[in-house]
Amino acid sequence: MIQKAALALFLLITAAVIAILAIAGTRPAAYHVERSIMTAATPEVVHGLINDLHRFPEWSPWQELDPKMTTKIDGSGIGVGSSYHWVGNNDVGEGRMTITQSTPASHVAMKLEFMKPFASTSEVHFRIAPEGAGSNVTWAMDGTNNFMAKVMTLFMSMDGMIGKDFEKGLGKLKALAEAAPAAGRAAGDSTAAGTTAAAH
Repeated sequence: MIQKAALALFLLITAAVIAILAIAGTRPAAYHVERSIMTAATPEVVHGLINDLHRFPEWSPWQELDPKMTTKIDGSGIGVGSSYHWVGNNDVGEGRMTITQSTPASHVAMKLEFMKPFASTSEVHFRIAPEGAGSNVTWAMDGTNNFMAKVMTLFMSMDGMIGKDFEKGLGKLKALAEAAPAAGRAAGDSTAAGTTAAAH
């Protein structure tokens, strides 16, 4: 009797695993995560902060997860060709981001590579548009899910895993930009701080 129950349980678990793997195989390969925020700082100020990798720890949403992480900047740290490499605990893993495009006051693109806890590569874009006396800043990431990532998305979407981090990072970037001496704000000007989301 016990053997039959154990066999039935084994067959049930096996069937469930096969079903999960089959469903995971049908999940979309590509993912897109995007968040935006309004800031009273000018596009020039915002671009200057994003384009300078030395400033990244000041607004990174992951810095607090491992304050003792080891970081290294290759190149000048500013503009195309500069890269930021980090090695930390299990929460932040190991990775590198490299600036691949930089258009003054409007756009910064980066190649994001994760080595640990799992290997992946994605494209990151920061787009900055004038909005009144300030700016609208959009942080977007595009990549491809490998099979294990597809399995993970059955339980939580990439937007769910990363979106809140983007919101936190943009909030910190907004505060940093608006505190900058050359924030370029008009006297008495105040801009809404709402954060919007879009994901596919």
